[in-house]
Amino acid sequence: MNQPIKTIGKKMFLYFLLLIGLFFTVTPFLYMLSTSLKENIFVFEFPPKFIPSNPTLQNYLTVLTTRQFDRYFMNSVFVTLLTTFSVVLMSSMMAFAFSRFTFKRKKLLSGLIRLFMMMPSMTLIVPQFILTSKMNLLNNLWGVIMVYIAQNLSLSVFLLTGFFKQIPVEIEEAAKIDGASPWQVFARIILPLSTPALATSAIFTSLGAWDEYVWAMTILNKPEMRTLPVGIASFHGQFVTDWGLVFAASVIAITPIIILFIFFQKYFVKGITAGSVKG
Repeated sequence: MNQPIKTIGKKMFLYFLLLIGLFFTVTPFLYMLSTSLKENIFVFEFPPKFIPSNPTLQNYLTVLTTRQFDRYFMNSVFVTLLTTFSVVLMSSMMAFAFSRFTFKRKKLLSGLIRLFMMMPSMTLIVPQFILTSKMNLLNNLWGVIMVYIAQNLSLSVFLLTGFFKQIPVEIEEAAKIDGASPWQVFARIILPLSTPALATSAIFTSLGAWDEYVWAMTILNKPEMRTLPVGIASFHGQFVTDWGLVFAASVIAITPIIILFIFFQKYFVKGITAGSVKG
């Protein structure tokens, strides 16, 4: 009799902790959404209201029709899509090599990948800037994409390698007996069976490329070349900031990522779990 009571008590305590975490996670988002529906004179009203008395979409209309927001949005779409495609493609090929082939310096290269995962991106910003400058990629989206690929590649290789190691080798051996080449095994067997891991890699990479601010701010000085985070930051005035506009732009900016996660969440959970088992 006591055991079921203890089990119920543990579950209730766990749910209580989850509710607390949910509150602190959702509250800032709700406040941002609420503020985006207010006129600027009501942003700092006291006591604050999560449900505006007179909600308005004017902030969204202003953001979408002025300040080159559409240009910022398309720049971010371009950067994110190319970065994600490149990282998933290159990391999947590298992970296949690490999980299936034996070659010289394999352990060294694997260790370097883990080292790059632990290295803060800010420590590399100076050499990255020098390299980008010598390649004439300042104020160029390709300079942003090149660095984003380098920043996200190591984590993606680590996750995919762990997942590929869990795929039975017997499946590949059967394909090789039928005459399949390593490229055919990779394209027709490994990739179709690795949808959860590939989705996880795509989510991590797209999130990092979509939200990154420091590097984009460093090399993109021309207004027409700005990505969304840099463009939204430009909405802040020197003396007065229209927080309704800032939060409306932020809501629009995070919407694609939320939609992406909703569609791929079932793959995301499987992929991150599998990638953490083996490395």
